[in-house]
Order: sequence, then structure tokens, then C-alpha cells
Amino acid sequence: MPGRDVPDPTVPRSAHGLRQFHLFKASALAAGLVAISTMTAGAAGPPTGDVGAVAPASAVSQTSTPSDITAQADVIGSVWDPRDISAPGGPYLRDATGRVVILHGVNAVYKRSPYELSIAAGHPFDFSSADAAAIADAGFNVVRLGILWEGFEPGGTPNDPSVCASGAPREGGMFSASVADSYLHKVVQVVDLLGRYHIHTLIDMHQDVYAEAFRGEGAPPWAVCTDDQPIVDLRGRWSRNYASATLNIAEDHFWKNDVVGNLQGNFDHVWAVVAAAFKNNPWVVGYDPYNEPFSRQADHTDGSGAPAYVASALECFYTGRLHPGLIPGTSTPLRCPAYDPAIGVVPTIEAADPYHLVFVEPDIYSVHGGPDILGPMPFPRLVYNVHGYCGHRNPVTGSPTSATRCALSVLKELGFRSAERALLSSPEQPGGPPMFLSEFGATENETFLHSVTAEAAQLQIGWTYWSWKFYDDPTGSSEEPLATPEDQLLSQAAVLAIPYAEAIAGTPTQTAYDPTTGTFTFAYVPDHTIHAPTVIITAPLRYPGGYCATASGATITSPAGQSHLLLENDPTGTSVTFKITPGPCTAGS
Repeated sequence: MPGRDVPDPTVPRSAHGLRQFHLFKASALAAGLVAISTMTAGAAGPPTGDVGAVAPASAVSQTSTPSDITAQADVIGSVWDPRDISAPGGPYLRDATGRVVILHGVNAVYKRSPYELSIAAGHPFDFSSADAAAIADAGFNVVRLGILWEGFEPGGTPNDPSVCASGAPREGGMFSASVADSYLHKVVQVVDLLGRYHIHTLIDMHQDVYAEAFRGEGAPPWAVCTDDQPIVDLRGRWSRNYASATLNIAEDHFWKNDVVGNLQGNFDHVWAVVAAAFKNNPWVVGYDPYNEPFSRQADHTDGSGAPAYVASALECFYTGRLHPGLIPGTSTPLRCPAYDPAIGVVPTIEAADPYHLVFVEPDIYSVHGGPDILGPMPFPRLVYNVHGYCGHRNPVTGSPTSATRCALSVLKELGFRSAERALLSSPEQPGGPPMFLSEFGATENETFLHSVTAEAAQLQIGWTYWSWKFYDDPTGSSEEPLATPEDQLLSQAAVLAIPYAEAIAGTPTQTAYDPTTGTFTFAYVPDHTIHAPTVIITAPLRYPGGYCATASGATITSPAGQSHLLLENDPTGTSVTFKITPGPCTAGS
């Protein structure tokens, strides 16, 4: 999260904006579907059962009343396996049938010991069925779930000479299979819990300010090498520590991998273990290898004008010395640091898991409109993974000092990132990898959230909001969550629970949601080679008075009252339009 000025976590949350949304009781599914359990805030168990075939209906409009609306299990769960989602090049993720895939969701990260969420009840790091049910009820289909390097390889002290002495990295390290297995067991339980609610997981190796020694989290103490310089805590906001000289020394050693402790080698080995554990998991959508990579030295440039330090460090961290990418905007291969692993973190992950996607992030110092520092990398399953924060924030609460200025800043940033996406084009991904917004928000300001989600819809990219709960975040804010520790949803949850197309049997051309009227409109050009329905998600908490759904160029084949609406393209149609409005359908709808 350090890519923006975040709120102070010590400031108490006001009661403003707090309310618990009514979570709708389920009604029986209509004929044509196999019966499934439904999800409510107090559900004792997850949804069960699969969705069967649905006969086409003749109606072009469909009314769903509050008593009809069902927080339905993902109707494409039986045919949409995240292991089949691809990033073939161009702006879209696609499933095995060729449909465009859109993900909406939240972040969930616990940054203090034990450095992970678990299903252990009664703890501040508990992630329960109530959490999963509420996330599903908001219409979200993905959680970016944090794991931390320190959780896998804990212990040690900074500047241990057996680790931090200068020299060629040696084999071996701090890894303990039993420690890693115990840590991973809890991660698997959370992933499986989310999967039972038909929610996918993006596994995120999280860090902020590198390590706890710098008032952040991520790296274990033994991986902090500062050339024996004393680590001085810069008081005030946690983010002040990005200016720490000792932090920059520690980060420099990680990016150059130039100490005998083999920092990157240990980090990559952990990722190999994680990817191997999840390679056959049908609910993991992919991996985020390193949250918000940074180096203050990224400001320096070489003769080509590329930010040389990170272009030759971060990108080489991703690729490894044997498969260097290109300096951005050139055909010149990077020169990787001499002690970098021969095989970088991306091919390490792909060797352990040949199915799932890898969501690579650029340097966070490009977050406010600076150039991206990544160039083309020779891998087939990359996603260009960006964050969207602004600097126009109150230094105490973190709320935007101007929602308009903050929104314009983030929209400008997303525009830059979208334009730069093509610069990552490679033979493996012509046109560049698709883009994903894995962090934004961290605020109660609903105007700002409307603006960012509307821009993401125009760019046709998925997102995960920061964050689901506060979890006493040492680098976060009590202003950031969508839910309280008692599982009460906050008002901004309804802002984000907007309808969206989860899977599109064609090419999307227009997506819009009007927060004033509650009207959602969507259009696409159908692809008649795709033999699977378009799926529109509408969260139960979005339309408490029911909704009217209408379609042209396609038939709504799902029964009334579903949270997931199915559209079958007309056999010879050239365009499809779809609209949802609050309340029952009226004459002329």
C-alpha cells in the first residue's frame, strides 16, 4: 500500500457511514436449475451443488423482487476453472471458451504475526464463513489474499554476518519445510473456504517498507542487511521510513542479491513451494510475486532515458539472468546484476505451476504518473498489475482532501498505465498483457470510489479494493475497510457492489453504472464461435427493492431472482445491449 499517502491507523473510526446492510434470505431456485444452498450473513455453511443447463426464455425483460433475489453460487463454476484463464496478449483475460473474464473483489491481508489470515475463530486474524458469505453477497468473485515472506522463513536478526557478508550467494538458506507446511496449511484453508463460496483467490506476497525493522512488514529479520548501519526509526507516519538511508541499503542488497545469504534465492524458493502447493487448486486465479516493489534509486536513468536501476533490478528479479527482458522502448536486452538468480521469480513460479497467471507489478514510484520501468518479458501468462492511489490526502485520516483532485490524479495514472501496457508486448503476448487494478481506495469517500470504478469499467479492467477489513494494519488506516471486525458492512461496500459482466461471450464495447439512478448498462459485440453464456453479476445488496433486467440481441436464460444472470447470444445478432434498473419492470421496459 505505500504507493500513496495513507491514513493514520491510530485515529479512531467515526460512526459516520456505519451500517449493516440487510443480507437477503434466499428463495428456492426456479425450475431448470439444480437446487443450491444460498449465502446469507449468518450462513453456517457454504453453497453447495452445481448449476445445470437452462432452457432459453422468450422474454426480453425480467423482474426480480426482493424476495426473489438469491445470492447465487457462481453459475459458471462448473465450466470456468481459473487454471484455464489465459492472458494471450491484448487487453483481456479469457477463459477456455474464449469469453472475456472480469474480476471484482477485495484485498485481505494480515500484516502482523502470524502474518496470515486463518479460519481460527476468536483471533484478530480470523477469516470466517461470515467473511466469505458477505464478500459473495457483495457480488465479488475474487480476493487478493496476502501472504508474507516472514511467515515462511521467520527468525534471525538484522546484519547477521552469516547472511549479510558481501559476496557470491551460496546455496541453502533459512527454509524449513515444517514451518512452511504449517504456514501454507492455513492459507489453503482460507483459499478452500473462499472457493466453497465460488470466490477466486489471487495470492499476493505482500510487503510495505520491506520489513518490520522499518515499521513495515514482509521480509524476515535475517533478510535485513544494512552494512551494519544502525536502523533508525523515522518517527511520524510509517511512510516516512521510505526516506531511511538504511532501508535503501537493505533494498539495494535484495535487488542486487549480492550477499552470501542469497536473499532472492530464498525468496524464489518460497514461491516455488507456494506455486507447487496451489497448481491444481481450481480456485486460485494467480500469483502476485511482490507487492509494490520500490527503490529510491529508481530516479536515476541511463543513456536511454529508462530508469536504469530498477529496469536492471526489478525486471531481472522477475526474469532471471538467463532470460533477461528488454530495456523499455528498445530492443536491447537488460544487463542483470551479476549475482541475480539465473532463473527469476516468474519462471520459478511457472515451472512449479504451469497453469495459473502471474500478476507482475511495476515500481511504485511510477504510481503518480511517472513512466513504468518494465519492458517486454518472455512469458505467456503475465498480467500487468497496477495500483491506483493519489497524493491529495489528509495526512491524519487519509481521506481525499479533494475527491475531484484525487480522482483526476488516479484516472490520469490509470490512463498512463493503460497506454504503457502495449510497451510490454512480446511474442508470447502480442499487444502486451492485460491490465488489472489490484489496489485502490482505502477511503470512505464514496464520490472518489464511484470515479475510480467508473474509469476501470471504461478501461474494461478488473480490480480488488483495499481492503476488506482493517486488521490493525501497521501501514494502513481505519478509514480503509468495507467491513467492521464484527462483520458489519459499511456504506462504501454498496458503492463497490455494482453490477458487472463476469464472463462475456464477445467483445465489450460499453459499461456504465449511474449511482444516482442505479441503472447499469452494458453492450458487447457477440462472438458466435463462443458456445457459453455471458454472465452478469448483480449483488443482492445493490437492489434492495428488486430490479428489472432487459436485453436486446440476446435472451436472458436464467430464472428471475438470480444474482448471476445468463445471456445467450441471438444466433445471428451483431450487437447485444443489456440494462438493469431498480424496481419492477414497467410497460415499455
